[in-house]
Amino acid sequence: MQRIVALSLVFAGVLAACPPAVADSGTVIRRTSYGIPHVKAGDYRNLGLGIGYAFAEDNACTMADMVVTLSAERTRWFGAENLPSDLYYQRLNQSEVVDRQLMRQSRQARDLVRGYVAGFNRYLARTPDACGGAKWVRPITELDVWRRVHQVAGLTGSEGFQDQIASAQPPGAAVTAAAREPRERPGSNGIALGRSATTTRSGMVLGNPHFYWDDDWRFYQQHLTIPGELNVSGAGLYGVPVVGIGHNDRLGWTHTASEAKTFTVSKLTLVPGDPTSYVVDGQVRRMIAEQVAVAGGTRTLYRTPDGPLVEDDGLLQWTDTTAYVLRDANHGNLRLVDQWLAMARARSVADLHAALVRHQALPWMNTLASDATGTAYYSDVQVVPHVTDDLRARCGTGPDVGLVILDGSRSSCDWGRDADAVVPGTLGPNRLPSLVRQDHVSNMNDSPWLANPAAPLTGYPSIVGDVGTERSARTRLGLDMIGTNRFTLSTVEEATFGNRNLTAEQGLAAVVAMCQANPTLTGSDGRPVDVRAACSALAGWSGTGDTGANSRGAFFWRTFIMLSDRPGIARWLVPYDPADPVHTPRGINAADPGVQRSFADAVTAFAAAGVAVDVPLDAVQQYEGIPIHGCRGPEGCFNVISVASPPRRPAKIPHGSSFVMAVELTAAGPRMHSLLIYGQSADPASPHHTDQARLYERKQWVTGAFTEREIARDPHLTVRVLT
Repeated sequence: MQRIVALSLVFAGVLAACPPAVADSGTVIRRTSYGIPHVKAGDYRNLGLGIGYAFAEDNACTMADMVVTLSAERTRWFGAENLPSDLYYQRLNQSEVVDRQLMRQSRQARDLVRGYVAGFNRYLARTPDACGGAKWVRPITELDVWRRVHQVAGLTGSEGFQDQIASAQPPGAAVTAAAREPRERPGSNGIALGRSATTTRSGMVLGNPHFYWDDDWRFYQQHLTIPGELNVSGAGLYGVPVVGIGHNDRLGWTHTASEAKTFTVSKLTLVPGDPTSYVVDGQVRRMIAEQVAVAGGTRTLYRTPDGPLVEDDGLLQWTDTTAYVLRDANHGNLRLVDQWLAMARARSVADLHAALVRHQALPWMNTLASDATGTAYYSDVQVVPHVTDDLRARCGTGPDVGLVILDGSRSSCDWGRDADAVVPGTLGPNRLPSLVRQDHVSNMNDSPWLANPAAPLTGYPSIVGDVGTERSARTRLGLDMIGTNRFTLSTVEEATFGNRNLTAEQGLAAVVAMCQANPTLTGSDGRPVDVRAACSALAGWSGTGDTGANSRGAFFWRTFIMLSDRPGIARWLVPYDPADPVHTPRGINAADPGVQRSFADAVTAFAAAGVAVDVPLDAVQQYEGIPIHGCRGPEGCFNVISVASPPRRPAKIPHGSSFVMAVELTAAGPRMHSLLIYGQSADPASPHHTDQARLYERKQWVTGAFTEREIARDPHLTVRVLT
């Protein structure tokens, strides 16, 4: 697919040794092993040119497909099942929220995006047969890229309500909502180690985002340099021309998905006989009706000044008396590009915190970082609706189902204001938790409370997260892995891919003893179930998420653990103790009748799926035929690979470890190892589609090339110059 002829390796070595002179007159793209681009340029626009061109070489078709989505044209090209998506994005595009916010971004951010578009389009112009000449492939625009930035910002907010927004209709005018399979929330592990937790007394960071493996939500690894201005290496999400998780020469950082809610729902009280009018403080207000036209048809959608109407078949039903509005704190948030650029330029943990406070643009993310002084840092400074506990107590309505639902009939229930907040209606940085340590901080997607168990974080509003509650099995395993150890870079890596399974460590022996003593168990339907084959599989299982000969039983355990977490089952021998949250609950209570029923139900589920209870992990947890080790978070696994169990064939990995980075910030510069498990390219024809998956299979890492000498020494170095 690459139509530009690479310069010879000899010439490449000369250019790599002295790239600044080249960068002054253009853009240099140096690729090292596994196709990782190192882009160097003299300014942001030319840097964007190189990023856009390199990304197009690897993922032009994926980007073109993303643009079809963001332009609300999926129904036109790919069928009527895409109507909810098109209605959602067309409504958003008609609002022109992205258009209005675009010009408020910095000159550097706009230049970077402008160059990115030019680079991507240059590749398309030179590759007329890209994507087999598909008619839906077109040159992209700056607006397309900013729409992608907005999509990333809204991932855990409006983006997750596409069907509910597209189908929200007054009573009597209902439409059929699409029945799409729900997605897991993005997750992650992040650990930042300070000088008292490392043998070299330097800072270390482990970044392990558990993100979607779909083509449009992948990470892309890149190294971006403007001499004297920017020098950052790491990975960012497709279509966003910045490093989101990475390092420079003094600082490393990662993100995890925060427990903080980034949106609220307002419960409207409707005017009797008029389901499109509502009452606020006794005054009648009309909903705003919008005609949204796409290739699949035209529909009237409704909104208020706070956001769109939403409807589902459960709690959020539009009736004659009640309707619901979604208010997303990240609506209009394009500041994310400037936020990540500011982080990339930070030289220390203090600089990083100042950048987070100054922009306050992270949309749904914790930040964990460490610097060359050996200072570790945790922060949940991000975009969060200004909903205090007092406001929730006064205005909260409806059952607690994971949503913050406020009374929309009173203006006093509107979001509040903080003087230090970058955007009105959000919590200011002084209300949001952060922590600086010399030992360690971590987050495995639970609330900020135990970022470091020796210094619990409290005092933040409950919309940010809870305090004093049971931690997930993955969090408990992560804290156990950290313990009081002093780490080297290699021991961090070994722990990451050690594939420990906490529930198996605590209960496998007891469960095997139980099923050996009871070869027939009674299921929830009252029927007897022969469990001998499953029991034998567990008896021979290693108790980890490793693939290989000893992985039979791993998938069965996954189903058993899921089923044993149902209400009314006393699964744990030692229940949760707030005084010992790191080590409780623990020990599976194999004698509990509910646990035994769950075991029998798991056997029945495998039989119904037509899958053997002793199926090896290798057979069902694969990427392009390559066995993928790892297991699910609820099992108590750190290295998450979220293939559902019982498995379906072919099993597709929807979610899990993606870009994994371990970096040490030494006085002599950074040492970094990484793995982009699914490779740089979503194109199956690319040599960089599965190359890193084969490394992952063997638990091998890619050694990062950051300095000019390291880049020049790479045995697979190629160089391209764009002018």
